[in-house]
Amino acid sequence: MWLEGEREALEDYGAIERRLAGHRGALEDCGTIELRLEGPWRIVDHREEARGAVEDYGTIEPQLEGHPPPLPVLPPPSLRALALHWLQEDTSPFDPASSLSGAGGLRGPARAQLVSKSAGVLAGLPFAEAVFRELGCELRALLPEGSALPGARTVVAELRGPAWGLLYGERVALNCLGRCSGVATMATAARGVARARGWHGLVAGTRKTTPGFRLAEKYALAVGGADAHRWGLDGLLLVKDNHVALHGGSMEELVGAARAAAGFWRRVSIEVGSEGAAVAAAAAGADIVLMDNFSPQALHKAAAAVKASRPHVVVEASGGITLDSLPHFLGPHIDVVSMGCLTHSAPALDFALKVLPHSEQ
Repeated sequence: MWLEGEREALEDYGAIERRLAGHRGALEDCGTIELRLEGPWRIVDHREEARGAVEDYGTIEPQLEGHPPPLPVLPPPSLRALALHWLQEDTSPFDPASSLSGAGGLRGPARAQLVSKSAGVLAGLPFAEAVFRELGCELRALLPEGSALPGARTVVAELRGPAWGLLYGERVALNCLGRCSGVATMATAARGVARARGWHGLVAGTRKTTPGFRLAEKYALAVGGADAHRWGLDGLLLVKDNHVALHGGSMEELVGAARAAAGFWRRVSIEVGSEGAAVAAAAAGADIVLMDNFSPQALHKAAAAVKASRPHVVVEASGGITLDSLPHFLGPHIDVVSMGCLTHSAPALDFALKVLPHSEQ
């Protein structure tokens, strides 16, 4: 990855001034966002609090409060493994369209642009870069991750390399950009809704991700300012309703068994379906009480009961929460709202690759 005006290591992108349309149509200053790149796509976030809220995807801007976690490091071996897997899935023994490539053939050098055509939040450049790198191409980012995309045609990156590499990597890279940017946009919108109502807990994703694409979607959640939640089964010992049914013992026995299985470093989360179970789980020593599929009224009542007796227990709400219903689940006793829709229902943004004509090569 190489950036305009730079010849060696990735350096500070600088501050980006942005504005945002709020729910009432007023434009407010969202402050500045500083993104620094350190090493191979390690992004350290210094985003200041955004003061507006997001009404629709046409006026998206990251809504961040305080100091959200830095974006995750994307290990080069993982990036390469994913890029190779995606390319192998899409690559046939040969490309019959190669005969149409002109006198220079597919082995000749070419240049292209990655162009966004949808409003939203840009995400996924590390994955696009990894795809093209495997094909001998070089990607030059013109915008950093998390940039607001206006909807009009916007060049987000430039490419150069063998023509065959640009064409072979086109669809895979565009799929990565579109999917990641869609998730980041959805996450940004959810966080904006929460902040607009004065709620300062965590908006989080879930494990409801696309098989084979979890790293990219979890990363995109972080770009959009949401918490990625656990990356896999081993990141948190979550006792779900089916575990409870299979265990068959008391809540105290269940939490005790979970504690023994979790070891000293994992937190224990218990999924509950009633106020009584929530209070019992907290009293038995659960670190997190996950209130799943509660109505808003029942949720806030149960959360208040848990906090009254165990104020340090984390209360998480989940279960079919959407952008439209999110405001009803926000309250003073709710610490986390996890939303599967941020990944499984996020519309992909539209990107295109445009090869430059010979006169511009």
